[in-house]
Amino acid sequence: MKPSLVLKMGQQLTMTPQLQQAIRLLQLSTLDLQQEIQEALDSNPMLEREEDGDDFSHADPMAEAADQNGEGPSASQTSSDNLYEEPTHNADNLEEGDWGERIPSELPVDTAWEDIYQTSASSLPSNDDDDWDFTTRTSSGVSLQSHLLWQLNLAPMSDTDRLIATTLIDCINDQGYLEESLEEVLESLDPELDVELDEIEVVLHRIQQFEPAGIGARNLSECLLLQLRQLPEQTAWLEQAKQLVSNYLDVLGNRDYSLLMRRMKLKEDELRQVIELVQSLNPRPGSQIEASEPEYVVPDVIVRKHNDRWLVELNQEAMPRLRVNAQYAGFVKRADSSADNTFMRNQLQEARWFIKSLLSRNETLMKVATQIVEHQRGFLDHGDEAMKPLVLHDIAEAVGMHESTISRVTTQKYMHTPRGIYELKYFFSSHVSTAEGGECSSTAIRAIIKKLVAAENPKKPLSDSKIAGLLEAQGIQVARRTIAKYRESLGIAPSSERKRL
Repeated sequence: MKPSLVLKMGQQLTMTPQLQQAIRLLQLSTLDLQQEIQEALDSNPMLEREEDGDDFSHADPMAEAADQNGEGPSASQTSSDNLYEEPTHNADNLEEGDWGERIPSELPVDTAWEDIYQTSASSLPSNDDDDWDFTTRTSSGVSLQSHLLWQLNLAPMSDTDRLIATTLIDCINDQGYLEESLEEVLESLDPELDVELDEIEVVLHRIQQFEPAGIGARNLSECLLLQLRQLPEQTAWLEQAKQLVSNYLDVLGNRDYSLLMRRMKLKEDELRQVIELVQSLNPRPGSQIEASEPEYVVPDVIVRKHNDRWLVELNQEAMPRLRVNAQYAGFVKRADSSADNTFMRNQLQEARWFIKSLLSRNETLMKVATQIVEHQRGFLDHGDEAMKPLVLHDIAEAVGMHESTISRVTTQKYMHTPRGIYELKYFFSSHVSTAEGGECSSTAIRAIIKKLVAAENPKKPLSDSKIAGLLEAQGIQVARRTIAKYRESLGIAPSSERKRL
């Protein structure tokens, strides 16, 4: 065989940069999309944000002509449209703090600009303003260690004890427990300090008096006991609660209430009140100090009911509106091939494609959200128990798109409904066959399980087999293992751990 040249014709699907941009925008969340739009506004001079007060009925005709013919007005023509007459101010009528005050040619010697004229700092509200809250506008998340170190700086102690306390605070985890033993803390200190184990334990007791209550404990029993010691002495059943967490915490964990009543010599009602006091404590005191800033969910779609009809609309406040800057677009000339004109033409094309991709994203999101609402009207009217089975393929067929597109649209997109804010993927669930030959959504089954557990007898909680029997009586055939899986996904403990007095 010898090499030869062969001419072949064929078709190949390639993704253009515009299509890649549209797909990327489609899978972005609202917060990521806002950041992407801001980056586009900063990098492309042809893009500008459309404000609510803009009047488009008086659009620049020169810009429209430039948009159609590719030729814009000269710089002198464009700048003449922006001329305005500055209003005159009477110096005698100026109020205190007005920015229109006259500026002399020179300032007095040894003076600063802030001494004579207003600055941005003067626009801050005064301390007498009740609406001004400095903390809420300037505070940030505080870690547990920094919170404890702040209290340590206020506590009087020697330099050696302060060093020991700092080491102990570093060994406290986010839940508020001391991870290292006192012996390990002693080994980590400098031997020249000549510190003994008793000194470390004394400093630990000082730290355990800090806020939040129960901090620095070495186990759960000590954590609960520290919190009980900070309660008022007249608290009902306080001594019995201390006895319970000190000696019988493992028996309480096994739900062996009869053994507890015998050992503590309490009646059932008395033991119930003691357990209620223990359950009011926080087993993870460190979780009260939140180090990270809260993350807020911005809904993409708003669903509301009007005249017995469910209406779907985009959240306009979360979707910035963009347009092409008419003035800059008017500078583009079709016949000019200079570097500046080529740059502006490319920027104009990118701006148009970016706006088109945003419109395509919003249109696709509206189509998918409308079909979801159409399928899940029962959920909107009656709740989780009326949720219908729904998969990506059903929506893809309804809107005429691929399942991968539906998956991108429903990821990190949220819908605001009268029942709360839900991610679009929440409305998709698998199905289970019923006795009548129909289908029941797994979300509806979880809601039924949650309802059955909430109404069960605390002394005799429902087992997984019993729940499966109750569902079968309703015509829903679910295996016991499936019930256990749904129960665990809901965070519901097994029947042996749900037993109450």
